[in-house]
Amino acid sequence: MRVIETNIDDMNGEVLGFLMERLFKQNALDVWYTPIYMKKNRPGVKVSVLCHPQDQDKLEDILLKETTTLGVRSYSALRKALQRQWIKVSTRYGDIRIKVAYGEGIFKASPEYEDCRVASSIYGVPLREVYDEAMREFSKLDIKR
Repeated sequence: MRVIETNIDDMNGEVLGFLMERLFKQNALDVWYTPIYMKKNRPGVKVSVLCHPQDQDKLEDILLKETTTLGVRSYSALRKALQRQWIKVSTRYGDIRIKVAYGEGIFKASPEYEDCRVASSIYGVPLREVYDEAMREFSKLDIKR
């Protein structure tokens, strides 16, 4: 894995959302922002991107083209990840995907936010209600842990 980073203190924050979308569309595994203080005590943001080595060049190019940065830095990182799969459950709010992660004696399950968000909007119910309903239906399944 590779981590690419840059610090920015002179750019409109609205661009960051667009930047994140562009990076994910070009195979970034994760993108995150960290608030920082830069020289002259100016508030800024550190943009970090996790990626496979083969995607590094194109992601660096996006950072250089889409932001005010003059340069980026990168380094190798180790990554340990659980195995994942999607399981669809039927709820009174429609089908909701559940992300299941497991391995090394660990088992986790979480409803997919985007599915729950859409169902919440369509049915006019709180997001938490859709999450809870999805997990109730998931708990009825015979999933090997």
